[in-house]
Amino acid sequence: MTGGADLELREWVEQLAILLERDGLPRMAGRIFGWLLVCEPAEQTSEDLARAVQGSKASMSTMTRLLVDAKLVRRERRPGTRRDVFRVLPGQWQEMWRARMAMVSEITLLAERGMQLLARRAPESQARLVELHAQYRFVERVFPEVLARWEQERAAELARAARERAAQGPGPGRAGRQRAGGRR
Repeated sequence: MTGGADLELREWVEQLAILLERDGLPRMAGRIFGWLLVCEPAEQTSEDLARAVQGSKASMSTMTRLLVDAKLVRRERRPGTRRDVFRVLPGQWQEMWRARMAMVSEITLLAERGMQLLARRAPESQARLVELHAQYRFVERVFPEVLARWEQERAAELARAARERAAQGPGPGRAGRQRAGGRR
């Protein structure tokens, strides 16, 4: 990344990496993720990523594995190539949130088990675990509704954008190809 706009983009990637670091992600993983959100082309090899975020080959390997495991990034290999590419896919966010919800459900169940183990103790001894359970149970009940609402709004937004594109008619490239082929 070079030039004024690229410098601003690099600063943006770094700011995102710092925010994600506060959420527990290593800063280099945050840089890779940030770059994959804004890079062209959308698919990047480890070498591309290392150049863009100024990281070592070893850190690219470790950090991309972490991002793949966290369902933030997808690793793909095109037929006939030897290198993996990494990308952020549309719809991947829903997968990530569903994985997080599975974790919320597991914590809810574990908290319930802990509450059973503390059932004979004084209420003061149970309070922290009861609060944890109540909060996770609340999220477990409410978040699927939030995710469903997001999916409905996103589908409506995509449909609206498709209608707008259709109303604009064929783009200049399509019209030119149609005329060149003898059809209008």
